[in-house]
Amino acid sequence: MIQGERLWQRLMELGEVGKKPSGGVTRLSFTAEERRAKDLVASYMREAGLFVYEDTAGNLIGRKEGANPDAPVVLVGSHLDSVYNGGCFDGPLGVLAGVEVVQTMNEHGVVTHHPIEVVAFTDEEGARFRFGMIGSRAMAGTLLPEALECRDANGISIAEAMRQTGLDPDRLPQAARKPGTVKAYVELHIEQGRVLEEAGLPVGIVTGIAGLIWVKFIIEGKAEHAGATPMSLRRDPMAAAAQIITVIEEEARRTGTTVGTVGQLHVYPGGINVIPERVEFVLDLRDLKAEVRDQVWNDIASRAETIAKERNVRLTTERLQEMAPVLCSEVVKQAAERACKQLGYPPFWLPSGAAHDGVQLAPICPIGMIFVRSQDGVSHSPAEWSTKEDCAVGAEVLYHTVWQLAQGE
Repeated sequence: MIQGERLWQRLMELGEVGKKPSGGVTRLSFTAEERRAKDLVASYMREAGLFVYEDTAGNLIGRKEGANPDAPVVLVGSHLDSVYNGGCFDGPLGVLAGVEVVQTMNEHGVVTHHPIEVVAFTDEEGARFRFGMIGSRAMAGTLLPEALECRDANGISIAEAMRQTGLDPDRLPQAARKPGTVKAYVELHIEQGRVLEEAGLPVGIVTGIAGLIWVKFIIEGKAEHAGATPMSLRRDPMAAAAQIITVIEEEARRTGTTVGTVGQLHVYPGGINVIPERVEFVLDLRDLKAEVRDQVWNDIASRAETIAKERNVRLTTERLQEMAPVLCSEVVKQAAERACKQLGYPPFWLPSGAAHDGVQLAPICPIGMIFVRSQDGVSHSPAEWSTKEDCAVGAEVLYHTVWQLAQGE
């Protein structure tokens, strides 16, 4: 029923906003590029017959009224902001597919019992302030005042950036939804991985969003001349780091579900002919089950301590961030499963390794996600791509999922 061509044209048009010579998209929160994106999507929402407004957190919302305006709302959407030099699907696909869903309903005279709201959340990525999910935290009522002091590379705080765009940080609590006013939240998103591609399927149903911990490792040894110091006398933190990183891979692989990544490494003083004095790296550890993730971390920490002692180096760790896993609602998963079967696609279940706004909304309503196949699993890159056909399939599954959730108790 949905118009895949219309959805695609809007995706491509929105992808021009914030586009760089590299071909990547940069749309940071509270910037002119974000404003242009919101204005463009607001025009699509009005074309779809929605009542359009922004809440006090800057979340852009388009509302389709239900037969019972007082019934809890079904939320559908994602975000419009990007990482630096990102792609044009991560976030926008969920928002524009949501617009397409309600526009199709309106064009066919479909009236649902529950109201439906399409939402473009403010700053999911956190690229500008290194603090994300601002809009969804505000809607859930969990955005703390001290978070607004996070600053960008130019020293501008979130609160200052909000004021520069006409938002009042003191009014943020007004964006919070009251208990019982949201029936469910559903998000269509690109997978950002290769699981669906390997399975040969255009869509999948998300079982939950993995919980993560970020841990900074600091290993201190002794800086000495690379040529004059025998191997037997060295206190080399780089060699210890290499061993620990191998341990991380071994322990993560052992469970079959955990993923462990070291994507950041700093070596001091950094000379070619100098044994390092200090090495720092950050571990990103994730699993859908907190107890599994935590056991893997305990095993890594224990083995790392042993390595440090054997190599006579000093090891300290600092936990930077922790996020609990969030399981998707059975109600939403079952609706998505029925939608897949109705459209002739086998239900395929997979976890989300990446975090999404649903993590923040889970305390106030049931959440669920539908994934669309990503080409080569690439995301956060100009090479990010999902085909027109897969995007249309995802939007169709989203339509039937949202329709079920909005059709009454």
